[in-house]
Amino acid sequence: MANIEKPAIQKCINPDCAAEYSCGQGMFKCPQCSDLLDVIYDWDKAPLPDKMADFGKRWATRNNPLDFSGVWRFRELLDFCPDRHKVTIGEGQTILEQNCAIAQHIGLEPDKLFLEYEGCNPSGSFKDNGMTAAFSHAMMVGAKDSACASTGNTSASVALYAHACGMKCVVFIGEGRIAFGKLSQAMDYGAQTIQIAGDFDDCMRQVKDVCTELNLYLLNSLNPFRLEGQKTIMYRIIEGMGWNVPDWIVVPGGNLGNSSAFGKAFGELKSLGLIDKIPRMAIINATGADTLTDLVNNKGLKWNNGNVDHALIENYYKKLDVENFSPHTCASAIEISRPVNLKKCLRAIDITNGVVLAVTDEEILDAKALIGKFGLGCEPASAATIAGLIHLLEKGTVQKDQTVACVLTGHPLKDPDATVNYHKQSQGKYSNPPLQAPNDMDALIKLIRG
Repeated sequence: MANIEKPAIQKCINPDCAAEYSCGQGMFKCPQCSDLLDVIYDWDKAPLPDKMADFGKRWATRNNPLDFSGVWRFRELLDFCPDRHKVTIGEGQTILEQNCAIAQHIGLEPDKLFLEYEGCNPSGSFKDNGMTAAFSHAMMVGAKDSACASTGNTSASVALYAHACGMKCVVFIGEGRIAFGKLSQAMDYGAQTIQIAGDFDDCMRQVKDVCTELNLYLLNSLNPFRLEGQKTIMYRIIEGMGWNVPDWIVVPGGNLGNSSAFGKAFGELKSLGLIDKIPRMAIINATGADTLTDLVNNKGLKWNNGNVDHALIENYYKKLDVENFSPHTCASAIEISRPVNLKKCLRAIDITNGVVLAVTDEEILDAKALIGKFGLGCEPASAATIAGLIHLLEKGTVQKDQTVACVLTGHPLKDPDATVNYHKQSQGKYSNPPLQAPNDMDALIKLIRG
């Protein structure tokens, strides 16, 4: 066990167990009851600032790698390991874009929509926020080998950070279930990539067993330290809005790590007096992978102070097994039917008075094209946020004068096939197909002039 110098522990989220463990142990579930673990801080021992804006002072000392990092700039709020173990490759240099054009197009007041663009991260997705934290913990506990299951972005990020740490990396992917833009990164960064005859849920089951058997450090969002890093996406949104909190956060829902992390972040900030309100959160599934939506909206699943109805979840998953169900959506990053952070997400919904809904692939691809036309571009899963926001505005759940921050989780080149096919095959109302023309200047001029 590593020598721990920080005021943090790991704690089981099951109130009937609530077992506590040192942060010097590498584990991805409670050894006593197999439930999820939280990282819990003794805030009385943490050197916290008086206000969130104090973190902005570190822009003046960004020659320090930890101050330059958009994760470790807020390190007092995830202070689980000594600085000497912290890993950074410049993650978190993201953009919060105020997008008046999309706001007007979908019915928001022009100055109310913000796009948190996580595609600027080193591996091109939000995953780097979590990996810098999880690999820091891995270095602290002396891990040598790492592994993950992935729909794409996780594999790219794990491979990149494992390379930076000099660690071996194994990634499990489902057969035909990964965009080539993401797969190419994992291979390029030196990961051992294993393609399993199955979907992400199959890969997740296998990687947990393999990590236990071979003592590999697991980097999926079961890892509580991953979620600590992902909290900082919310800190940067607050920072980008002049240290103000939006009315709504909208995020895609896949394995539910982001939504879980965001809920934890806002709960902590409010309890510490660093924010005066908690925004509402909307979690958007794809209709082809809508486990959360179905369980929450149709089956009545709730956090219930941690006393979650496990029988309901188990019976639901058994039904998926009997039906041999496998999720399908163009948004491969959220193509997950058994989200590992389901319980933590239920807690986040409770903390944020959140809502859940599902949108179709057609709506996702149209929203993706709209973002590309008026914004920064993104991978399909990211566009679920705008597709969902359109529904929320139509229903009156979100008011046109409320401030909304949508998390765009990944770069558009993560899945270029989705973009090219949408436009080339005229799949939606925003399609912009290439025009055919003879090799003749007069014909070209006529075409250009319309």
